[in-house]
Amino acid sequence: MEISRETTLEMYRRMVRIREFELAAIDLFKRGMVKGAIHAYIGQEASAVGVCMALRHDDLIAGTHRSHGHNIAKGADTKKMMAEILGKETGYCKGRGGSMHIAAFETGSLGALAVVGAGIPIAVGAALAFKLRGEDRVAVPFTGDAGCNTGNWHEGLNMASIWDLPVVFVLENNQYGVSTRITNSCKIKDLSLRAQSYGIPGVRVDGFDVLAVYQAAKEAVERARRGEGPTLLVTESYRFEGHYAGEPEVYRDRAEVQEWRKKDPIPRFRNYLLEEGIASEGELAAIEAEVRQEIADAVKFAQESPQPDPATAMDYIYA
Repeated sequence: MEISRETTLEMYRRMVRIREFELAAIDLFKRGMVKGAIHAYIGQEASAVGVCMALRHDDLIAGTHRSHGHNIAKGADTKKMMAEILGKETGYCKGRGGSMHIAAFETGSLGALAVVGAGIPIAVGAALAFKLRGEDRVAVPFTGDAGCNTGNWHEGLNMASIWDLPVVFVLENNQYGVSTRITNSCKIKDLSLRAQSYGIPGVRVDGFDVLAVYQAAKEAVERARRGEGPTLLVTESYRFEGHYAGEPEVYRDRAEVQEWRKKDPIPRFRNYLLEEGIASEGELAAIEAEVRQEIADAVKFAQESPQPDPATAMDYIYA
């Protein structure tokens, strides 16, 4: 598969952007500036970036608990995202969504939802609309491994397969659903085998390898655009942080986490870019410095942004 130098460098930039954003969000949480929880995407950056780089701007995504990464990978503005996390008026949802419910319609994000698997029926509905309108757009719901045991997941795959809807179901297996290890909730090791129940392709890839994810996602997206129906894409990865920032993590030991950290997708891809002569040390360092400044600016913007006016508390509520 031929990938341009520009594309690979943009992949690296987005992965670093996600990592720096999450580190900053965790820092703000620890300083008591975030109301609610922070569910970090650290360690899984290659999954979101590999998938979203295979999409067009007008394609749609739907997220779940760790959707800071999904939104940034799809091109969301980090200033608006950070402002939303701090509950500010300048955030994507005017401070009403917070960390777990960011929707960035301008970049094709239908929103993140706290209910496990809840983005799937929304994405399937969007895909049905695409098909009825005769549009060649694709919908991509992201779900963690715990999501594949929910009714939303099975009903969504079933409906999409029956109607050959343009959906790519991305199942990010980070090995844990909160504190429950995937081996305690699923009998099979390869979750992509579940696609066979619905007569659709199931693909399993290394979620730490952004190029492998990109290639698999590109093939699934192109298949969906041709009207050939959905694909289940399983990205095998691991969350380096707890389920939420500050979690005790008593269900796994530090040795396990450190072993998985050796697979960190960012230094892995960085080394690849250097070894293949795609970028120089100076070029990558420049990208990293630019991203760090961008996130610092986003934090400053969020901190200085106004709080929502209490008088508007009932705005945007519909019945």
